[in-house]
Amino acid sequence: MTRLLHVSASPRGTASESLAVARTFVDTFAATRPDATIDEFDLWDGTLPGFGPAAAAAKMAVFAGETPSGEGAAAWEAARATFARFDAADRYLFSVPMWNAGIPYVLKQFIDVVSQPGMVFGFDPEQGYSGLLTGKRAVVVYTSAVYGPGRGRAFGSDFQAPYLRDWLAWAGVDDVEEIAFRPNLVTADAEAGREAAHALARDLGKAL
Repeated sequence: MTRLLHVSASPRGTASESLAVARTFVDTFAATRPDATIDEFDLWDGTLPGFGPAAAAAKMAVFAGETPSGEGAAAWEAARATFARFDAADRYLFSVPMWNAGIPYVLKQFIDVVSQPGMVFGFDPEQGYSGLLTGKRAVVVYTSAVYGPGRGRAFGSDFQAPYLRDWLAWAGVDDVEEIAFRPNLVTADAEAGREAAHALARDLGKAL
């Protein structure tokens, strides 16, 4: 059975452009595959665990071949549970607004929680990292209100898409489609770009 996980990084609800495009994708995906399971993971719903000192100590213990204990054991179990939810899907949808040229901090928190040895990646002292999430497919919705290709340095830089592309590839997810809606707030007409983004969302919702 196909399982889709929608990882939502926007806190803006119905006002969010990234969530609106993602909703078009999800509705089309669900209509195309009525037997699919769809899991909506709102990163702002309070269930995402932190990754502080205890969790960091647990990660280094695992790297050293040891078993986390005490507070570290509880933090590691929370990370494992979050990863299990992530790994249960074979299709991913990420809705990602641009924040200060990058990604929302809650998405970086999610990445830091699940990116653990033996979960998202393997490591060999001679060969380096290897991604373990092979065979999965992803669609990423990128939005930004000021930055856009060709607008010049005064309109910002893009550390949003390159970061997520690199992380997905590092994790082993190499089948990735992107939808970008980047209207410029100083222009009045964003509707053409919005329509194009939703049209692509419908096409990918049928194909993924």
